[in-house]
Amino acid sequence: MADTITVRAPLSIRKRGGRKVVLSPDGSMLPGAPRQVTTTADPTLLKALGRAFRWQKLLDAGTYASISDIARAEKIDRTYAGDILRLTLLAPEIVEAIVEGRQPAEMTLPVLMKPFALDWAGQRPRG
Repeated sequence: MADTITVRAPLSIRKRGGRKVVLSPDGSMLPGAPRQVTTTADPTLLKALGRAFRWQKLLDAGTYASISDIARAEKIDRTYAGDILRLTLLAPEIVEAIVEGRQPAEMTLPVLMKPFALDWAGQRPRG
């Protein structure tokens, strides 16, 4: 027959930034507990990038045959859908910077909706 041991630890679980974290009795996070990550990523840019890459995947898979099909399904303007899809042509380091919130302050969605160089080297800031 196995012995049973019960251990009671005075911990509390709280929501911080939409995530649950385990706190010690004094209110501090426990060592080794996952740290809450704060980001300065632009939610509008993140949403646009997410849409762009999702739509590209749907085009590649044959779910949609054209930008017009996407626009019709999403009930948005075809030109807007095309402009968003063009974000998939951004250099990987630019996409990474946007996801990590490291993009320059002047890099906003309206700026990226304007035509940009299609070659990755041409997208790098000059200077």
